This record gives sequence, C-alpha cells and structure tokens, in this order.
Amino acid sequence: VQLQASGGGLVQPGGSLRLSCAASGRIFSISAMGWYRQAPGKQRDLVARITRSGSTDYADSVKGRFTISRDNAKNTVYLQMYALKPEDTAVYYCNIQEVTGRDSWGAGTLVTVSS
Repeated sequence: VQLQASGGGLVQPGGSLRLSCAASGRIFSISAMGWYRQAPGKQRDLVARITRSGSTDYADSVKGRFTISRDNAKNTVYLQMYALKPEDTAVYYCNIQEVTGRDSWGAGTLVTVSS
C-alpha cells in the first residue's frame, strides 16, 4: 500500500490549506482514514479521523477549524484546515486502517504556519 500526501506548505496565521492523501496498491476494504501530526520534539498525535460510514473524530485543538472528508471510490482522504495557528506547524501524516487490521502510513507533508 502506498499513501501519497500533498498540499502542505507555508501559510500565514489565519490562512488555510487543504491536504490530500491518496491510497494505492493492493488495498482491502478501508475501515478508517485519518491525519496525525508531529511537531518537533513532540509525539505524533491524532488530528482527525473518519470511518467508512462518515463518522468523524477530531482533536480538541482543531475542532471548528479543520474538516476531514473522504472519497471512498478514490481511496482518498482530505483535511481542510482553516484559521491556522503557529501551533499547527508540524509534519502531517495520513493513515489508513483496513478491515484486515493492517495499518499504513504516508511519508508526511510539512505544514508551516508563520508570518
């Protein structure tokens, strides 16, 4: 399984970005897709997660600012980020969980929020 993420970059505080992550390869049914982030010197934490049925879960720090969505036909997950803050700066990783229990990670895309 390969996960290709895109959409990271440099943005000013208050700005917005949209991350995308497409899964390809030999994939069984995906049960959940999500985004995690890791800031320098910190652990990797959940940002948002969405199940196949569309149920979502967000970290408290991003509720109301970030929206996760998915296209099941394209095995793609998106993260729309609004009102970005410097503390959102991190490497963002996409993740998929298959019904078989296999867990796959993308290489990460850097989001930098700075003026």
